[in-house]
Amino acid sequence: MFALQFGLPGGPELLILGLLFLVLPFVFAYYVYTDAEARGEENAALWALAAGLAALVASPIGGLLVVVVYIWQRDEKQPEV
Repeated sequence: MFALQFGLPGGPELLILGLLFLVLPFVFAYYVYTDAEARGEENAALWALAAGLAALVASPIGGLLVVVVYIWQRDEKQPEV
């Protein structure tokens, strides 16, 4: 009760940042996997794993870098609807 009276260090800002750092790896992995599957990429799961792990272990910037590399190297054919 004493800690709640004076507030916790960081407060809601740290909670939002923590959630952001936990949610972004899944968002990157989901985007890469669904796009790669739609384009018929053989290594869709590997790309998704790389994007998710890079965002989780390195930082969201690392995950974003993997997504950018994936977009840069993917084939130009349109996904099949």
